Amino acid sequence: MVDRTCRSCGTCCTAPDIAALGKPLRAPCPHLDSELRCSIYDKRPGVCRGYLPDEICEMISAPTLGERVEKYLELFGMK
Repeated sequence: MVDRTCRSCGTCCTAPDIAALGKPLRAPCPHLDSELRCSIYDKRPGVCRGYLPDEICEMISAPTLGERVEKYLELFGMK
């Protein structure tokens, strides 16, 4: 069973591009706060609402946000 609890790691808010927010690849979302949480959580776009933590979170686990982002991008062939 996959743990669907957000780890507050910031990776999904940093690695991919989010067109609905004008956020480019590898850039932190402008709504990501200093605790790596969404500051517009209740108003976030559908693409963000549709994301659920899954086994990918385990696969990209690393000590730093930078390392997690690099693992994410490599996993999806976005390097």
